[in-house]
Amino acid sequence: MTRMRIRIDFESGGSIGPGKIALLEHIRGTGSISAAGRALGMSYRRAWLLVDDLNRIFSEPVVSAAVGGKHGGGTVLTAFGEQVIDHYRAVEREAHVATAHRLAALAAGTNPDYGADRQVDDGSFASDPAVGPGCGPEK
Repeated sequence: MTRMRIRIDFESGGSIGPGKIALLEHIRGTGSISAAGRALGMSYRRAWLLVDDLNRIFSEPVVSAAVGGKHGGGTVLTAFGEQVIDHYRAVEREAHVATAHRLAALAAGTNPDYGADRQVDDGSFASDPAVGPGCGPEK
């Protein structure tokens, strides 16, 4: 199935995309940055840095710390954080509806054998013997 991924770049320089939104959704479900990060295969530090970035991008926090309780604190999605998820998911739905015919046309023109050998280019040039580690030719 052909799908489209949307990243929104703000004039301020911040951005949101499927990864940050998935992190917010997992925080909503788990009440924990750590658990959300683990569920998405990222370290606590990476998840925390993304949350910190989200809280700095917007004029209101998207998550906040939950105070103590029986099992200690945690993290909660704010009402504004819920709105961010809702707006992003609405943009995705509307973009898909508006571009479905174009996506279908692009998909119809793809090579059905592409990726059959599972050696799909990941953009890293790792399999190119002419290019070593880093950005230039190996010396």
